[in-house]
Amino acid sequence: MPIPKSEWIWHTGTFVKWDDATVHVTVHALHYGSSVFEGLRAYATSNGPAVLAAEAHVRRLFDSCRVMRMDLRYSPADVLSAILQTVRRNELESCYIRPLVYRGSGPIGLDGREAPTEMAIFAFEFGRYLGDEAIEEGVDVMVSSWRRMAPDTLAAMSKSGGNYVNSQFIIMEARDLGFAEAIALDVNGLVSEGSGENIFVVYRGALYTPPVGASILLGVTRECVITLARDLGYEVREQTFPREMLYLADEIFFTGTAVEISPVRSVDRIKVGNGTPGVITRRLQDGFFGILSGQMPDRHNWLTIVR
Repeated sequence: MPIPKSEWIWHTGTFVKWDDATVHVTVHALHYGSSVFEGLRAYATSNGPAVLAAEAHVRRLFDSCRVMRMDLRYSPADVLSAILQTVRRNELESCYIRPLVYRGSGPIGLDGREAPTEMAIFAFEFGRYLGDEAIEEGVDVMVSSWRRMAPDTLAAMSKSGGNYVNSQFIIMEARDLGFAEAIALDVNGLVSEGSGENIFVVYRGALYTPPVGASILLGVTRECVITLARDLGYEVREQTFPREMLYLADEIFFTGTAVEISPVRSVDRIKVGNGTPGVITRRLQDGFFGILSGQMPDRHNWLTIVR
């Protein structure tokens, strides 16, 4: 499905019409993946649209730029302001927001640091990434034959465009084999993450999620869920664990801006628990969506009101 158009895109400091936000075929990022990006969501609330964990996403964008040796001409406050302006200008109530930083036209060689660093922000209406039924019923996934990158090959902590070639292999394999998603293992054969999501496993009452050393992106929603889980009194263990734990888990769920909190009902056609979303997953969903809808207090100050 193509991205639904909104009217305005913020591009290097000014707003341009959607169809006019173009780049030249010689941009460095198009050839070599020298881009970094973020994905944020705005939710409709009684106070108007509100962006979830906006400052955390902006901080990670600048962290990604630092790893990639990309110098942004804007400050974090400038970028946050531009994000809110983009939602406002397009009069969106609930949407997905994509800030993108990329190396523009410059040298044809691999070292693109002489190319100008450019930035765009666009926003559009966006539903459930894995479908409406995924949140309620869960999804069927597989363990991918593609591994996550070794720590001395690519920088997993940078949300860079080039890293997502690996993610494309993972999701294409899953879809071709009839699964909604896939779980990748790290270079040591231990559980890492989905193609674009972090993963949590509930095993004997505790929550397990792979640590930063397992070639994961440190997800913003992942951090929100860890906070919620500890608020509810659950033990959260950030540690490595083997593939077979996926088959023994009582509950499994993905987290991420796009997937939010999406339960997994089977792995490699082996039922997770009784094949339906579990009690802990449901409690976390209730807490998460309760805050986002305004039905529960925003006690961690996660929401930035757009208007």
